[in-house]
Amino acid sequence: MPRPKVLIASYLEPELVEQIRQQVPQVEVINHPELLGKPRYIADHTALPQRTPEQETQWRALLAEADILFDFDQTHQEDLPELAPKLKWIQATSAGIGQFVRKMGYDKRTNWIYTTASGVHARPLAEFVLMALLMFAKNYEYMAREKANHHWERYHAEELAGKTLAIVGLGKIGRETARLAKAFDMRVIGSRRNILEPTLFVDALYGPVDLDELLQQADYLILATPHTDETEALIGARELALLPAGAILINIARGAVVDEPALIAALQSGHLRGAALDVFAEEPLPSDSPLWDMPNVIICPHSASTAVTENQKIVDIFIHNLRCYLDGKPMQNVLDVERLY
Repeated sequence: MPRPKVLIASYLEPELVEQIRQQVPQVEVINHPELLGKPRYIADHTALPQRTPEQETQWRALLAEADILFDFDQTHQEDLPELAPKLKWIQATSAGIGQFVRKMGYDKRTNWIYTTASGVHARPLAEFVLMALLMFAKNYEYMAREKANHHWERYHAEELAGKTLAIVGLGKIGRETARLAKAFDMRVIGSRRNILEPTLFVDALYGPVDLDELLQQADYLILATPHTDETEALIGARELALLPAGAILINIARGAVVDEPALIAALQSGHLRGAALDVFAEEPLPSDSPLWDMPNVIICPHSASTAVTENQKIVDIFIHNLRCYLDGKPMQNVLDVERLY
């Protein structure tokens, strides 16, 4: 039987491509970096290539023969099912691919398997949360303002110990955030579908119907939930009003989970002391967004999850899944196209 053909669809370091070849020799790994986008930073999976007509013909021929893709093809999102008739499985480089699969209609147009990068970004995102917690607790806004003014005036700050951290979405990212927060002696509460399953490092669990009760206790609210039909605009003006005055919102989920105009209004009114945002309703964030000019808002360009270790972690998952695929065993991180995660 011919070896399954694995086509690398976004830039991957040569040593990682070779690792796949060496550790799973049962597949044929096809890698043409000259046909892919040049990465702008480590683990850039969305850079678009500038192909000549000859190179585009070559790329389409590779797609036509591919059984497995490492990452989605950014250059043929709409017509990928037609260009890759032999395709059976895509290993994604992101965890949150459910909405994209639905938007492209892949769930209806194909019977492909999708495996995600779930877990890869848990530690970087949790560390981003901890950075934001400490910046607000130690009043970095004051320090930055005083530095800009060349002014020396002693002040006092807060401790994280004893503060309540509320996490909406206790998946891998939420659980890692809870673990790190406990090192600072925070009280951690969280919401998840199954509240009967104990969760380490979480002091109290709430179901989706008890969101109001969770919000009313939150000194810091962390949004780490997948973007699904249930979580679309989950946090609006009513929910923000339930937060204690002076609360902090940190969004590492998706921009669509929050009503952004309502968030801006809550920040402008002073009800929210601040926010740390990695994701936005529109990306890139428009230059005229009021969020840019708010000193109490931390803006990250959807990069809090990206670290130098990312590609190695994804390749480790991919190698594990390749072996499972070849052996007919269940793979890791298979996307449920109905639940979107």
